[in-house]
Amino acid sequence: MKKILIVDDEPNNLQVLRQVLRNHYQLYFATDGLKAIDAALRYRPDMVLLDIMMPGMDGYEVCLRLKQLSETAGIPVIFITAMCEYEDESRGFDVGAVDYIQKPISGPVVLRRVQTHLSLVRARALEDSQRDTICMMGMAGHYNDNDTGLHIWRMAAYSGLLARAIGWDEDMAERMELAAPMHDTGKIGIPDCILKAPRKLDADEWEIMKTHAQIGQLILSRGHSPLFALAAEIALTHHEKWDGSGYPQGLVGEQIPESGRIVALADVFDALTTKRPYKEPWTIDAASAEIWRGAGTHFDPQLVDAFFANLDEIVLLKQKWDEKTESLPATAET
Repeated sequence: MKKILIVDDEPNNLQVLRQVLRNHYQLYFATDGLKAIDAALRYRPDMVLLDIMMPGMDGYEVCLRLKQLSETAGIPVIFITAMCEYEDESRGFDVGAVDYIQKPISGPVVLRRVQTHLSLVRARALEDSQRDTICMMGMAGHYNDNDTGLHIWRMAAYSGLLARAIGWDEDMAERMELAAPMHDTGKIGIPDCILKAPRKLDADEWEIMKTHAQIGQLILSRGHSPLFALAAEIALTHHEKWDGSGYPQGLVGEQIPESGRIVALADVFDALTTKRPYKEPWTIDAASAEIWRGAGTHFDPQLVDAFFANLDEIVLLKQKWDEKTESLPATAET
């Protein structure tokens, strides 16, 4: 059961809120600011309902102190008060409150506001968990090869930019940036003797290497969210080529999902312009010329046009990520 700390110096107000919330949440009470902070540290409530006008330390100061403590900074605070001026509400939000309920309270309103903000907390926790999963899956796909470091995040940023450039809406472009880092998840199923071979692979080894696309799709398709559906699609198709010479399905032109076409271009551009143990980074001009040569064979020609129309922004993104790379330990980008 979720825990709520209710803070008010008037016992009658505490009793009213107790009646409204007692069947839904585990409740704790405090009658002044210092007791409120002590209770928040001791019980770690999921939410604080906080009066403003209290003797000694007022609600604004209590909220500010809670937000300054690492143990309580993430607890949402809702002010419940008779103060109703715009400046009062504005100050409440400035010190970190998430909402403002006026007295005299309405029981259904209090319940709905509490439920809404607890749902938002759960959603943020789920999003954080999903991002952690994305990070782990992306790094797992590159753990045993030469493309570790920031590669997956650079190419994801390029992918998001290209998606926006060809008309994807912001939500879909953000989903692209989260899905793209998982494009090589399937490499965790490739034997080290192939993945780390210090030579050109023979024909049989290459056929095994190519199966990482299907392996990645198989793993990621176990997730049922739209994000993992997109990641699975990318994993399967990011090695397809516009002229049908790619793998694993030999798709041609618009048979290749747009997501796979975007990541194919972003992946190649990043690989060309990044230093690897076996090569120096290509210049932007040299890499751009290679992208241009691949239009209509490797890459979607319209996507190549979008790439060049936004090349200045792509270069700025690269510079940002280069700065991050330079700040890492010497072994981090190997």
